[in-house]
Amino acid sequence: MAQKRKADRIRKELIQFTTNAICAAILFGLLLGLIGGIKVAAAGVMVILILALSFKYPRYALWGFFIYLPFGGTITYAIGNSPLLQLAKDGFYIPALIGMVQYCRQERLPVLVPKQLMPALGTLLGFCILTLFIVNGYQQLFGEDGEKPIAMGILGIKVLIGYAPLIVCAYYLLRSKKELLFLMRLTMILIIACCGLAFIQYLLLLTGKCVGTRLETGNDLFKASLEARCFVGGALLYSPQQGVIRLPGTFVAPWQWGWFLISSSFLAFAVAFSDPKTIWRLVGLISLGTVFVLTVVSGQRIALALVPIIIALLLVFTGQVTNLKRFIPIGVGLGVILGIAAIQNSATVQERTDSFISRWNASPPYAFILDQFAWALKGNNFLGHGLGRATNAARALGETELVETYYPKLIYEIGPFGTLAFLSVVTTLTYLTFKAYRSVRDRNLRSYGASLWCFVLFISYNTYYYPLDVDPVAVYYWFFAGVILKLPEIERLAKLEEAEQEEPETNGKTRKKKPRSKQLGFA
Repeated sequence: MAQKRKADRIRKELIQFTTNAICAAILFGLLLGLIGGIKVAAAGVMVILILALSFKYPRYALWGFFIYLPFGGTITYAIGNSPLLQLAKDGFYIPALIGMVQYCRQERLPVLVPKQLMPALGTLLGFCILTLFIVNGYQQLFGEDGEKPIAMGILGIKVLIGYAPLIVCAYYLLRSKKELLFLMRLTMILIIACCGLAFIQYLLLLTGKCVGTRLETGNDLFKASLEARCFVGGALLYSPQQGVIRLPGTFVAPWQWGWFLISSSFLAFAVAFSDPKTIWRLVGLISLGTVFVLTVVSGQRIALALVPIIIALLLVFTGQVTNLKRFIPIGVGLGVILGIAAIQNSATVQERTDSFISRWNASPPYAFILDQFAWALKGNNFLGHGLGRATNAARALGETELVETYYPKLIYEIGPFGTLAFLSVVTTLTYLTFKAYRSVRDRNLRSYGASLWCFVLFISYNTYYYPLDVDPVAVYYWFFAGVILKLPEIERLAKLEEAEQEEPETNGKTRKKKPRSKQLGFA
């Protein structure tokens, strides 16, 4: 009876809160509609609802944030590229983060997880603050008119470490092994959905229902264009007469889609080999197959180079190559899928391979990276040229420099010592996550941890392009680091639940006992 009354009370509170939020959102939307039209009004209503509900229910907000992430670019451009929609993702994240902090204070739980990361993170933040006040501050006072260097610096800090608190959010979000499995299985569904939508995009371009950039002239034939947008995502490049194609999938730009495919190879591999249920291992295999297929047809050269290498290294590092019971069925299945796809699209495969080889010969990545380091270090000062000065997202606030490799970009913005401070953060995080997953004894959890840790390791020291600056890697990196850190606790809770489900009675029989309803995690 008490539980029923509590459920009724919670339901009434939910209805009342939702009603109030809807009324406030509609009022705000009407005001925006008078200024910017119906699309701006609709965007405003959506943002207010997201903010209100995310603050009230942070756990659901984090799940919504995770689901929205790979579709954010598609939704933004489908509705009209409103600036408010650009903030929709953070509308889930920031209120959920505030709710998490409040919960930790109420329950007297540590907010700083892991504590060993705090010295390195504090040092990095110190360098960022020095750069913001000294370099960006000087530019604000004596720089070009029309620029906003302080605002640019604040945005630069947000881009650099704004999603680091996701470590804590993920740690408290997952309260059991069941929720970990739900997260990984949900990820597979998202990967398959995104790849399916991207394949439809490819077919629409292939059949001519979307024109792409094939009617452009001159240099525009080789540039991704938002005007050429097709079905999902944002800017794309499709000039088949020139043999060039760069699809954005469901993301804003082609290279973001390429890094989604790269990160998805780690996640799909984890489920394909580590999920305890055969059906979900099959789903993981299908997801891995779709990643391979879209890597080829999307024209993503970096993904075409890295995805096969990543899978091969994961097989060796995680020990799955010696686990014949799982390796042979999955390996044969994946080989059949890719073999059929390659035979039916042999011309496409050959074209993508030739494109990759020609690009490598024209500008080898190692030489490109070394040139960027030399350029960034030349004439640099102690605190760099200012936060945000090489961040694409800050270009509306002032002049920015295009730096296409990550650590030279950091050197340019915050100087060599600030870059070393960032390296200390990722190195500490890599070490702590390694210790966490290696302490796990459950075979499936340990296998999950190994795959996810390889992702953290790879992104920590990758400097080719800047995936840590934008979606999805900017989110996945910190989020899955938190997942790895929670694995030992998940294993402990799983063992405790198993022990409590069966409790011996005095007559020698056993009786079922409900597991603990309250686990570590915020509401």
